[in-house]
Amino acid sequence: MNTNSQPKITLNNGVKIPQLGLGVWKTPLDETRTMVKTALANGYVLIDTAKQYGNESGVGAGIQDAITAGIINREQIFLTTKIFNGDQGDYDRVRRGFEGQLKDLQTDHVDLLLEHWPVNGKFNETWRAMEAILKDGQARAIGVCNFDNGRMINLIDHATVLPAINQIEFNPGILQRPIVEFCQQQGIQLEAWSPLGNGKLLQNERIQEIAQRHGKTTAQVELRWSLQHGFVAIPKTTHEQRMQENADIFDFTLSTNEMLMIDALDQQHHAIWYDKFKWSGNPDGVDDYVATPSNW
Repeated sequence: MNTNSQPKITLNNGVKIPQLGLGVWKTPLDETRTMVKTALANGYVLIDTAKQYGNESGVGAGIQDAITAGIINREQIFLTTKIFNGDQGDYDRVRRGFEGQLKDLQTDHVDLLLEHWPVNGKFNETWRAMEAILKDGQARAIGVCNFDNGRMINLIDHATVLPAINQIEFNPGILQRPIVEFCQQQGIQLEAWSPLGNGKLLQNERIQEIAQRHGKTTAQVELRWSLQHGFVAIPKTTHEQRMQENADIFDFTLSTNEMLMIDALDQQHHAIWYDKFKWSGNPDGVDDYVATPSNW
């Protein structure tokens, strides 16, 4: 994958985002530095992290290693991080917390800043602080993660800036059609976390047949499927060979019938840990619901 030839999508504020990147969720801090440098050396430019992952400093170090080695420069990198759930809801705390994140990432700005989750009565105030971060040039674009239709409508009703991205769980096992259709209507770009669904469908016979037809792996087919749905995808791997394989998805196209065959695998099942977030309150999305993960 050549850094300069990667397909990019133009967000609703004009910023261009690469359509394929690297996620670093659950990567130990001591492995993250090497992982990020390796990814950048293999043509990746989109790196997605979060304060909640505990490895932002590893991401920052890996980026600096790659820059020092002459692999890439900062302007070529599209760096994404997320506002920590525990920092949300207080304007000053969001700003202070993000300043600390920039220090860990060893940069003066990120290319995309996201609200990690919609938090109990707090996401609108968090968004207000993020709009200020955007205005101050500390982020080139701002967006959200894991917002459903009601909460997205509520945010838009209170916002000055329309979210550029909604990063959601999206893979052949869960299509989340209502929020996908809403975001597409609103001009909000969708981004897939867990685009390989924790590997649950990699042995699926239907996907295997499609993969054999194209001379690709099932993982490559699943990622290609996400891209053809118009998503940005951020698969996570620490292995260089898999990074290379995941990026080798731009030389084939799935047919309409193949896309529909994979769509039909939708089970509407979130990742198991997703259920640790207990949602309650008004289903229409007013600011009185609760989203509390067990590990906060």
